[in-house]
Amino acid sequence: MEQWRYICTEAMSPEMNMAIDEAILVAHSEGKVPPTVRFYTWNPATLSIGYFQKAEKEIDLEQVKAHGLGFVRRPTGGRAVLHDRELTYSVIVSESHPKMPSSVTEAYKVISMGLLHGFQALGLEAEMVSLATEEEKEKYSSPGSSACFDSPSWYELVVEGKKVAGSAQTRQKGVILQHGSILLDMDVDLLFSLLKFPSERVKQRMIDSFRQKAVTINEVSAKPVSLADAIAAFRQGFASGLGIELIEQDLTAEERALAEELARTRYAADEWNFRR
Repeated sequence: MEQWRYICTEAMSPEMNMAIDEAILVAHSEGKVPPTVRFYTWNPATLSIGYFQKAEKEIDLEQVKAHGLGFVRRPTGGRAVLHDRELTYSVIVSESHPKMPSSVTEAYKVISMGLLHGFQALGLEAEMVSLATEEEKEKYSSPGSSACFDSPSWYELVVEGKKVAGSAQTRQKGVILQHGSILLDMDVDLLFSLLKFPSERVKQRMIDSFRQKAVTINEVSAKPVSLADAIAAFRQGFASGLGIELIEQDLTAEERALAEELARTRYAADEWNFRR
């Protein structure tokens, strides 16, 4: 069975979390490290936005600051995510890897099998729903909200008909980086207080719609799921879902050095975070 690297990093700043994902991508593109599955958490809790989002237009930055939250722009697309009571994952693998279809949507599906198996390892009746039709897309999305879990992907992971994970993907240097948020619990009101809406009425309508279409693990699990429980389940899930063996290793010294440089020069820089 093919061996991939498994890394579980300690809670880190938003700029370091994004920088490490990119540093692994660079190292893998140069053939210096194997395909990698990484799990991580955030300190402080952070609002991340997608690469194409307009920070000033869509995000209430004063509220982000007032709540003591971190803020960072991801290198991937998608919408705003509140990284708080959750486990974040990333998968970094070459586009030319035999397991990876050339189609973005099909590669997303293959990687997301790791998530599916992880939810199932927690005893949840999760399924992957193809959003092939406009009707299916409408079922899982709410137009107008900047929140990531309101934005349908090509394939949606659902439990009891509600979305349970939000993921995004980028391809650079011949390498796929897919990362995403696995929610254990969530403060929906806090998330929506960080986003801008034309009126309170619209905001409330978006919150109501969000609650109908998204759910957290601890809302649907028969027993409480801790961060440690989630890490164990999703490590098992990615191994079985991708048909690989995950070998625990550390970042290389070169990856750490590059990550520290990227954190300082890109992901902590206003030019990157507020440029749109």
